[in-house]
Amino acid sequence: MIWWKHLLVFFFFFALWEGVAWFTHKYVMHGFLWKLHKDHHTPKYSRFELNDLFGVFFAVLSMYLIVSGSFNMDWQFSAGLGIAGYGAAYFFVHDIFVHQRVPWFKRSQNPYLMALRKAHKIHHKSLGKENGEAFGFLFVHAKYWPKNLSSQLSHPIKTSKSTL
Repeated sequence: MIWWKHLLVFFFFFALWEGVAWFTHKYVMHGFLWKLHKDHHTPKYSRFELNDLFGVFFAVLSMYLIVSGSFNMDWQFSAGLGIAGYGAAYFFVHDIFVHQRVPWFKRSQNPYLMALRKAHKIHHKSLGKENGEAFGFLFVHAKYWPKNLSSQLSHPIKTSKSTL
């Protein structure tokens, strides 16, 4: 397979996994496998949660695709890497940034990261499996973005007159 096709497959599966994550979160984690996800919604946080088993499942799927696709360097290899890339993004943004399992990036003022954190906090307002919202991960609905951001983006940057 040509290198640019590998890139297309990688980015396709990376993007696809946002939909898979949303669907799995809404209908599986907050559905019939709530018992595994429930500890993630409890006020206490520990180093490991039953919820982490979902990540293990997707990591095994990713590894399987990478290994099986590596023999012929076909689409499965790139698909597995795309899923692994999404998993890495999930780990860094969700576990490190949002839930502070590792105390890094506590005071970020990045509007996207602030919106992501706000959406996730609103998701966690519901301690039960019903009445949840904001099930996605990388796509953050506009209603969670800082209110003044839209006016900042729609107006040109105002600069003071130069005295030169």
